[in-house]
Amino acid sequence: MTALTAVLLFGTWTLLLALFYALPRVPRVLMGSQKADAWTRGNAPVDPGILIRAQHAHYNCLETFPVFAAVVIVGAMMDQAAAIAGMAAWVVYLRVGQSVVHLIGTSFLLVLIRATLFIAQIALILAMVWQLLG
Repeated sequence: MTALTAVLLFGTWTLLLALFYALPRVPRVLMGSQKADAWTRGNAPVDPGILIRAQHAHYNCLETFPVFAAVVIVGAMMDQAAAIAGMAAWVVYLRVGQSVVHLIGTSFLLVLIRATLFIAQIALILAMVWQLLG
């Protein structure tokens, strides 16, 4: 996997998570069982737990995607994308793993696993920066 492919896959995963929690809302609005603004921030949650967790996993992706994409794009502009491709691929694998664990539940062990996967992603992004600057 190239570094730029990793950015594309990370972005695609982020969009898929958004669709996972947003698409089930459409029929509920169209059938009149939910108001279109039922999901406005500040309202009490109306979705099942897995959809709320999917939304939070989506937000987690949004937190790191810009930095990850910036590092990979700068690496490509420096003609060093190949040097960080392996690390970039692992960032995506870890991100998907973190999201899947988030979808499964929120027990202490699962939160610990999610945090570990997140820290590993940050460490890899920092290692990519180090590689590019070195």
